[in-house]
Amino acid sequence: MTPTEFQPADIPISSFGPAGIEPCSEAFTAAIRVGDDGVSRGVPHVNNAEYVRWIDQIAELATDAAGFTRAWMLASDRMWFVARHEIDYRGEVFSGDELQVATWLDTWTRTTVRRHTAIVRPADQRLVCFAATRWAYVNLTSRRPARIPTEMQDAFPKRPAASGVNPTVEPGA
Repeated sequence: MTPTEFQPADIPISSFGPAGIEPCSEAFTAAIRVGDDGVSRGVPHVNNAEYVRWIDQIAELATDAAGFTRAWMLASDRMWFVARHEIDYRGEVFSGDELQVATWLDTWTRTTVRRHTAIVRPADQRLVCFAATRWAYVNLTSRRPARIPTEMQDAFPKRPAASGVNPTVEPGA
C-alpha cells in the first residue's frame, strides 16, 4: 500500500487562479501526493473521509506554522474543535494524483473562526474540493468555547468575508 504524502509547500497563490479560486495572498499551502491508502473499496477513487482528514491536516499545519502547536494549546488548556464543515466535492481524486492545497481564515468571532480550504489538481487545473470550516476555540477543562487570544488573532493574516471565492459554483462551471 502506498501512503499519501502531505507536505507543507511554498506554492504560488497564482497557481490556484486557473481553477477559479483566489486564496488569501498569505494562505498556507501544502502539496499532496495521493497514495492508495485513502482509496475506497469498490470504486477506485479517494474516499470522502480522506478529504476531511486533509482539511484537518492542513489546518493543523497552518496553525503550527503560526506558532500555535497542539502542544502549545494543550499547555494553555485550549484546543480547536470543528463546529461545522461545509464541503463541496467537485471532482474525483485518484491514487497517484498530485494536488495543491491552500487554506486561509476570513471571519473571526470572539470564540470561532472560519477557515477556507481549496484543493486543486494542477494537471487539469481542476478545483476538486472546496471547504469552509467553522472552528471553535474550546477550554478543555470546561468544554466550553473560550475567547481566542489577541496574540493568536494577530498571528494570522486577515481576509475580508467577501473573498472573491464562490463556493456555490457548480463543478466544471
